[in-house]
Amino acid sequence: MALTPQTDFATFMLADIRIGTVIAAEAFPEARKPAFKLAIDFGPEVGIKQSSAQITVHYTLDQLLGRKVAAVVNFPARQIGPFMSEVLTLGFPDADGAVVLFAPDKDVPNGSRLF
Repeated sequence: MALTPQTDFATFMLADIRIGTVIAAEAFPEARKPAFKLAIDFGPEVGIKQSSAQITVHYTLDQLLGRKVAAVVNFPARQIGPFMSEVLTLGFPDADGAVVLFAPDKDVPNGSRLF
């Protein structure tokens, strides 16, 4: 994958990336690509947000409950089939292109912002 054009720190900070805890996860059979519907608690400032996440290869619904995840919380909501996804849950592709979730290696409070 090619590098994107250079940007500056102020532009980077326009993306509000926060940590939250998955409090509910369910199958999303209506999605065109395999996905789960997540409810993520981002703490009192952001609240609980919904996300459609294509993470079915490496994760089961049970493995997601209580897991810390990172997400962009200030993108406009996006309609995914019959579901409104409010945040973009972040991950990286493995060697085969399946999503591996991005999360801190130490516990941080829900709502903590990436900087």
